[in-house]
Amino acid sequence: MKKFSALFVILLVVAGALFFYFRFYFVFGEGVKSGELNYVVHKGVIFKTFEGKLIQAGFRAQTAGVQSHEFDFSVTNRELAERLMLLGGQNVELHYKEYFGSLPWRGMTRYVVDSIVAARPIYYQPTPPPVGELPFEGQEI
Repeated sequence: MKKFSALFVILLVVAGALFFYFRFYFVFGEGVKSGELNYVVHKGVIFKTFEGKLIQAGFRAQTAGVQSHEFDFSVTNRELAERLMLLGGQNVELHYKEYFGSLPWRGMTRYVVDSIVAARPIYYQPTPPPVGELPFEGQEI
């Protein structure tokens, strides 16, 4: 009976370790997301983590028009987070890893950004007046 209970405890510990690994450390997916970097902040009560939001513009098939998609992410590297803080408002491409679960010391989301692929400033272009309307005096089209 002692051998059975010892084997059962060992199997239980191994199963728990495998579950913990696959839930929190196994990389489920990797990819690149692009859009306008809204913000990156350093926040938390016990574990201070870097959290950010990327706004992706795109078309939605079910409805006409443009819809905004938000991508919430965490950053584990302080140097990378500080670089991202300086890129707020710019169009960026970020490489990320997706996990099945989040850990409090890794961040609040399942998505962890690990590098910047590209960054480009967003240039302001004034919109022309609607067709049939004359511009105001001194306004360029």
